[in-house]
Amino acid sequence: MSTLKKTAVVTGASSGLGAVYADRLAARGYNLMLVARRADRLAALADKLSKTYDANVQVLAADLEDEKDLASIESILANDANISILVNNAGLAKLKTLGDSSLHDSNSQIALNITALTRLTHAVLPGFLSRNEGAIINIASVLAVHSLSNSAVYSGSKAYVLAFTRGLQAELVSTGVKAQVVLPASTATEIWSEEVSGVPLSALRAETVMSAEECVDAALTGFDMEEAVTWPSVADDNLWTEYDVARATLFAATQVGTPAPRYRQS
Repeated sequence: MSTLKKTAVVTGASSGLGAVYADRLAARGYNLMLVARRADRLAALADKLSKTYDANVQVLAADLEDEKDLASIESILANDANISILVNNAGLAKLKTLGDSSLHDSNSQIALNITALTRLTHAVLPGFLSRNEGAIINIASVLAVHSLSNSAVYSGSKAYVLAFTRGLQAELVSTGVKAQVVLPASTATEIWSEEVSGVPLSALRAETVMSAEECVDAALTGFDMEEAVTWPSVADDNLWTEYDVARATLFAATQVGTPAPRYRQS
């Protein structure tokens, strides 16, 4: 381990879960690299965190849907050996039926939820592996395992985050690099608005909505426990175990070279 203070990168850091992750990681002694579109909010957050925690906070105003901005952030991440945590938090939800959605909205969700997350992971991974340390935290959603009539693209993109991270975890099993995927349920963030997702926070049952602070604190507790998959709102962790066992059983049942009997013509 280097004696230099380590850096945590947080995308989507200007509000919501990203801003809370930035606060909690600064409190843990990390310097920060904060990425988001809104430079004014990033600057205000950076000023607050640097004063509160004596952290070095670098602000990177970038639109991760934009190729030029994404390539710039990739280059910065790939060439900074002090980075030891990447929190892929930036995400977008446009909750409409596909028939009522624009192709632009679908492409935006794919670009941010899938493409940017994948490329930034690619950017940090070689350095993490060469140093045999580091952690990648990918923020998915409970809708990764449950599609609604208005969430085809969003659920599909978050299912990718879950599957991508699980595959990465299998790849990293014999290394010092860790990956965690977090699946929040409804959380009180700006995603719930007519302007962003199309669904206001008031449309949700209050008892189903977790605060951003509680969600991140639960996720970081799971991280400290070295959980591979963290469900902040699920009390019975046996439910995930049973689900994962059933998934593995189903996959094993596919490993035959003949059609299932019900598909055979008599």
